[in-house]
Amino acid sequence: MDPKADLHRYLQAARNAMLWKLDGLGERDIRRPLTPTGTNLLGLVKHLAGVELGYFSAVFDRPFDVPGPWFGMDAEPNADMYATADESREDIVGLYRGTWALSDATIEALPLDATGHVPWWTEPRITLHRVLVHVIAETHRHAGHADIVRELIDGAVGMRRTGDNMAEGDAAWWARYRDRLEMLADAAGN
Repeated sequence: MDPKADLHRYLQAARNAMLWKLDGLGERDIRRPLTPTGTNLLGLVKHLAGVELGYFSAVFDRPFDVPGPWFGMDAEPNADMYATADESREDIVGLYRGTWALSDATIEALPLDATGHVPWWTEPRITLHRVLVHVIAETHRHAGHADIVRELIDGAVGMRRTGDNMAEGDAAWWARYRDRLEMLADAAGN
């Protein structure tokens, strides 16, 4: 397989995983902060839109237009990690999908050894290959966060809607499994 196509496939799989985590949930649930640091599903999607805009647009000097004050040096801390009252699910999902198109055009247009400039890195000259690996890792990392947040909301898990990358088991099986892990943790002590 073509290495660039292979990397792109892994990126798209993570993107798809991120968006399915929103499926079937109401506005409150996709915005609810479920960790002490405020991690929420819609904020993760918004953050990843900014990640792709930064790495596939700005780094390679490809034009982009970002709505809102959440992007840039003057932005409020963590402004990319939550949806404001004025930002709808459709706005943020649309922004994320729009970044895919822009990112995909950059990936298509440039060879893997094309160089860009990352001013916020200590090693500012960077190749498209390294950017792809970085963004894939970042997106999969946040897909893992989203998986845990979604499980806390309604129990839905897995990288795909079908959850087919999870062990088979009904709710009773998972409860027994969790109880066994709790007993192992208790036995290990502090």
